[in-house]
Amino acid sequence: MSHPSMTTATSVPSAPENRHEEWDCSLDDQYYDPDPEALAFYQKETGIEDDAELKQHILTVQKEAFSIYNYPCIRVFEFMRLKLARLPAYDQVLRLGRERENALLLDLGCCFGNDTRKVIQDGYPKHNVMASDLRKGLWDLGHKLFCSTPQSFPVAFVEGNIFDPEFLTSAPPLATSTSVYADLRPDLASLTSLNPLRGRMSVIFTGALFHLFSFEQQHSIAKSLAGLLSPDPGSMLIGVQGGTFEKGFWQPTGSEYKMACHSPESWAQMWHDIFSNGEGGDGGVKVEAKLRTEVGGLDFFGMFAENKNQYHVLEWSVIRK
Repeated sequence: MSHPSMTTATSVPSAPENRHEEWDCSLDDQYYDPDPEALAFYQKETGIEDDAELKQHILTVQKEAFSIYNYPCIRVFEFMRLKLARLPAYDQVLRLGRERENALLLDLGCCFGNDTRKVIQDGYPKHNVMASDLRKGLWDLGHKLFCSTPQSFPVAFVEGNIFDPEFLTSAPPLATSTSVYADLRPDLASLTSLNPLRGRMSVIFTGALFHLFSFEQQHSIAKSLAGLLSPDPGSMLIGVQGGTFEKGFWQPTGSEYKMACHSPESWAQMWHDIFSNGEGGDGGVKVEAKLRTEVGGLDFFGMFAENKNQYHVLEWSVIRK
């Protein structure tokens, strides 16, 4: 869970406000509980090896970020849970980075850039990685979190609203083939939108993004991202977000909050429809999706005290055959 969900489609939805009254829960460091892999990642990335010193550093940045953006993902240390690296298709992501020339990777909805940094730490070529989010503020705070600067970590970042056609225009996916753009690598650092990347992305990752929006908006985002995907076999979209066993809304007991969630079956069908242009068949892509119980308990880290409706997340990949 990240920012509040939008459940009404508009042509260009307005950007959500920085702060939301319904998310004004107090910070609690009992939720700071990194597993060994996450701890090792943060120690290496920050250069802070002492556990107590690292914890205090992270709590300090968390407090600053939460005072500006009171998102649940910041409050419950979601940024420490290594979303991309835990997905079943992660090894295929790293293989593309090793074996394909100019295999561009986009981390869309990157927040502090933790997944961006993890994939680079695991060997993905830094010069082929870029990140994007609605606002640059959290990315800038990521430099403070990871004790870096734009000079020491010169990964391209582009700010923008994914519903704004000036930033991301919806276009049909290219047919699977040998890439027509194999020798044309855009200058990532000079980009001001995602539109020049049509047909050029080998990997597109979204972590806790789709469930922020209505079903109609999710379909719109998916169509736009499909248009960015390289036509080369093996190119992939990969991500994780809230999910349900049947397509519908996850609503915590006693709360007015609703999250539009796909099931594994409806999620796969959506992508097959997009890549086949609605003509039936699988569209030349293999879709894998599965649900898992999310951490945080029924009350989701104390946010929904009355809840009896367990929150699940959908882990998925869409890979060109």
